[in-house]
Amino acid sequence: MVHTGLAIRIPVSNGDRVTFAETFPCIRKVRSDRWGDRLRVELLYGQTPDQWAEQAEALRQAFRARSCRIRADRVGFIWVDFTRRDPLAHPVPPADLDGPDADGDGWDDDAGPVDLSGIPVGRRDDGQPWRLPVRGAHVLVAGATGSGKGSVLWSTIRGLGPAVRAGLVELWVADPKGGMELAFGRAMFTRFATDTDSIADLLDDAVTVMRDRAARLRGVTRLHTPTTGEPLIVVIVDEIASLTAYVTDREVKRRLSAALPLLLSQGRAPGVVVVGAVQDPRKEVLPFRDLFPVRVALRMTEADQVDLVLGDGARDRGARAEDIPDDLPGVGYVLADGQADPVRIRASWVDDAEISRMAHRYQPPVAGAVPDPDDLGPGWTPDINGWAA
Repeated sequence: MVHTGLAIRIPVSNGDRVTFAETFPCIRKVRSDRWGDRLRVELLYGQTPDQWAEQAEALRQAFRARSCRIRADRVGFIWVDFTRRDPLAHPVPPADLDGPDADGDGWDDDAGPVDLSGIPVGRRDDGQPWRLPVRGAHVLVAGATGSGKGSVLWSTIRGLGPAVRAGLVELWVADPKGGMELAFGRAMFTRFATDTDSIADLLDDAVTVMRDRAARLRGVTRLHTPTTGEPLIVVIVDEIASLTAYVTDREVKRRLSAALPLLLSQGRAPGVVVVGAVQDPRKEVLPFRDLFPVRVALRMTEADQVDLVLGDGARDRGARAEDIPDDLPGVGYVLADGQADPVRIRASWVDDAEISRMAHRYQPPVAGAVPDPDDLGPGWTPDINGWAA
């Protein structure tokens, strides 16, 4: 503690001798499990959580831990988390959205509705499910090649599956890489575009829907509620930099540069949200990254990229995404607006067999078909106008 500057040494003169009175921060609580130790520490007068965050690496080395993270508690207190075993070292299986049923088809036809304020997409480092907010939130996923961006996107698509099947969510998917990544889930998508011209059309149409809804909902509600007649539209873009920095056609680039910021700045309330993945988070590549309230940083190539994605000080508070090993795809840190500290997470691994199965299981309802009330959850009432349209 003394060597890190987190304890105070005051020289005391005793005639011809000088001694030092040492004052140490007080450990008020200790919690331990098989993964590590968590200490609640009372700060000395004049200390701040940032001072401790700056010494996190020194503390990790001193206590021989895998990692050390500092989290602010109430005024005058912090939590110091030492990880000794990595709870995210092994791949995370996809969440059980539907259990096996009696007819033997492997799916539960009576499964409940999806909570769009937090769909299961993986696991947190405290062992709890990682739930990603979709309704009322835009999500940015950033990471180097091979960091697991696809795992986050597929886990998100899969988590929305029951709502897609119920007609409460539409997936509008843009894959600028020619459909190489996301075409396997085509059966679940209401819209699917793979070239810049068709992607520009898709985004323009999303802006039109957004503006129409906003005009109708103005003064009625502050947040759109998905229905079968007016579902939540989730616009998924696999490599968003392909639309912001690498388009050569001036007219198409103008359309893309106009539509994306509009959706990000105005789309949450009327129910048109964006989930975007990017490899290079620099401002010149993604000038509107601050418009994403939920940001995920997977493995980064440079330390300063962490704060570019998660915000200033996130790396000092433990989000060392540049240190994530290459053999841990899907591991990263997530931070949402209003959240004090980043949370370490790992996205579920969705293999090709599961993608094929979910694409067959969670197809959108056919136009004019009556949805199964069991898919819509308790309290659902038919949208007669939507069916009659």
